[in-house]
Amino acid sequence: MLSGHRRTLPPMRRLSLLIPIVLVAAACSSASADDPTSTTPPPGDSDATTSPTSTVPTTTDSTTPEAVAVPPQLADHDLDMVVVGDRLLLLAIADSPSLRAQGLMEVTELGDLDGMLFHWRHEANGGFWMKNTVIPLDIVWFNEDGTYAGRASMVPCESDPCPTYNPEGDPDYRFAIEARPGDLDWIDESTVIAYTD
Repeated sequence: MLSGHRRTLPPMRRLSLLIPIVLVAAACSSASADDPTSTTPPPGDSDATTSPTSTVPTTTDSTTPEAVAVPPQLADHDLDMVVVGDRLLLLAIADSPSLRAQGLMEVTELGDLDGMLFHWRHEANGGFWMKNTVIPLDIVWFNEDGTYAGRASMVPCESDPCPTYNPEGDPDYRFAIEARPGDLDWIDESTVIAYTD
């Protein structure tokens, strides 16, 4: 873990982050050390495919810190719990031209994040590309009113020119979420995003 990449979240966001962490911790703690099906590696064993992460401390009060693993490439991004349909997603927020241009380039693992929210304060259009993006991603676009606008599955670009991915019919949109392949499959045409900055 890298030090110096810590960000404090407001109290309500801290609480909403704590609930999934407590549930995961409770589920993980039920596996015994002798359980051969446990996915915890033995002491001293490391997973070479995991990228380094920084932590974002969250607290439910001033004395109980919790941490969220965030890829170091996203250390400059704000994190937010975003309501999408009936779910809360922990997303890195790309809401400036430079953050949107960076996107998930060079990110090898999302850590504890559910993905990235691209947000414009005006209608946007055009496509997304996967130049310098090393992991496949699914993307879902949403209109200004938060309603579904389209989706695509994107693969890393291995040679120029890189293809672009647009919502079908090339409509204007206000939001886009990128996530691991399959993680957004539950989103359909009735799903609405609720986000304000």
